[in-house]
Amino acid sequence: MRVVLAEDLFLLRDGLVRMLEAYDFEIVAAVESGPELTRALAESEPDVAVVDVRLPPSHTDEGLQCALAARRARPGLPVLVLSQHVEQLYARELLADGDGGVGYLLKDRVFDADQFVDAVRRVAGGGTAMDPQVIQQLLSRRSQDSTVGLLTPREREVMELMAQGRSNAAIAGQLVVTERAVAKHTSNIFAKLGLPVSDDDNRRVLAVLAYLDHGRPQPH
Repeated sequence: MRVVLAEDLFLLRDGLVRMLEAYDFEIVAAVESGPELTRALAESEPDVAVVDVRLPPSHTDEGLQCALAARRARPGLPVLVLSQHVEQLYARELLADGDGGVGYLLKDRVFDADQFVDAVRRVAGGGTAMDPQVIQQLLSRRSQDSTVGLLTPREREVMELMAQGRSNAAIAGQLVVTERAVAKHTSNIFAKLGLPVSDDDNRRVLAVLAYLDHGRPQPH
């Protein structure tokens, strides 16, 4: 599996290269800036891009914007972004086009090799990989919303796992319940939130994030 990696911190970049190579990934480019990332994505045609949100020269969201531009040029290009902190805007922008093959992990997560590699593979395969801490923090920011209050504790657990990109089977295994029970909880969640029911993993994530973003003050 061919990977383009973008990370401006040398030690972290080198560590990620070594980790991925140990799991039989081929690193076709490991770069440290936005312009280098743009060239690497255009020239290498990787199976997946692993990208730090903040890259030189702007050190704002350069990495994310380069990845989004690459996905516009090559729809469906799998992209896993890494961020130091939870930023709802980044998650929303990444998922906005509705295609699969996207992920958003906090950088702390890369120190768990198995979880990180699983996320890379899931994204490369066209799925989603949302960091549990991202989902939990986004949900907690809306915990006072009256609509969230309609959800039972179990439904909130299901929604968190669903937003991570987990299938009904995976959720059932995590919560030690039947898939039929998960399907019922999922239907209840969508009904309470006024969202269309869908079995597509990425659509499920989009639905949750769309809800989380509902009511956010819009810029004037």
